[in-house]
Amino acid sequence: MIDDPYGDQQLVELYDLDNPAGEDHDYYRALAEGTAKVLDFGCGTGLLTRSLVAPGRVVIGVDPSPTMLGYARRQPGADAVTWIDGDHLVVEPTGDVDLAVSSGNTMMHVAEHAAAVAALAAALRPGGVLAFESRNPAARAWEQWTSEATYGERDTVAGHLKEWLELIEIANGRVTFDAHNVFEDGRDAVYRNVLYFRSADEITADLVAAGFSDVVIEGGWHGEPLTEASRLLVVRATK
Repeated sequence: MIDDPYGDQQLVELYDLDNPAGEDHDYYRALAEGTAKVLDFGCGTGLLTRSLVAPGRVVIGVDPSPTMLGYARRQPGADAVTWIDGDHLVVEPTGDVDLAVSSGNTMMHVAEHAAAVAALAAALRPGGVLAFESRNPAARAWEQWTSEATYGERDTVAGHLKEWLELIEIANGRVTFDAHNVFEDGRDAVYRNVLYFRSADEITADLVAAGFSDVVIEGGWHGEPLTEASRLLVVRATK
């Protein structure tokens, strides 16, 4: 097991295929319209980040995974983005960012949620927007993260791959699970993941404490109302 859940170069090369642009990217790109400076926090492979590039717009991508960020820097159009290695501690409090986004449930990987949103608030200008999504704890997605429910095999550019999830622990909204990836040579790349499931009230409290005065949490990418059955919490907060 390693600290970087995306530390295997072969798996990183599969990431964009497994997580293509969709409604989430459309949502964040729409928020970026008319902005001059955008920060993508937890940018990963930079698929969304590079699509945010526009004439006259400054785009910054921040990520703590050296492997993912290395991959992002090698992609077409990467030169138009400023890539920064690290977590919320490297986000500069410039106070001039128009929009900060965090896609792919990145905020669920952040243990210090209050500190992270405070750092992003410090980077934003007055009236700037922070947007991200998180899984709704009421939907209890982790109940499906068993080897029986998640096992699969497929042919990939890295060869034939066997995959499954193994739930390890659930404690106070903190869900720990292992992702198994068995390659053709028998190597099992096992990565320990920790996700923090936070309620809308918990997220709102951290945002308000960080200085956001207008917090909207919806149940989908098209403004659906939030219910217990909602899979996602789509968060938008204005400083």
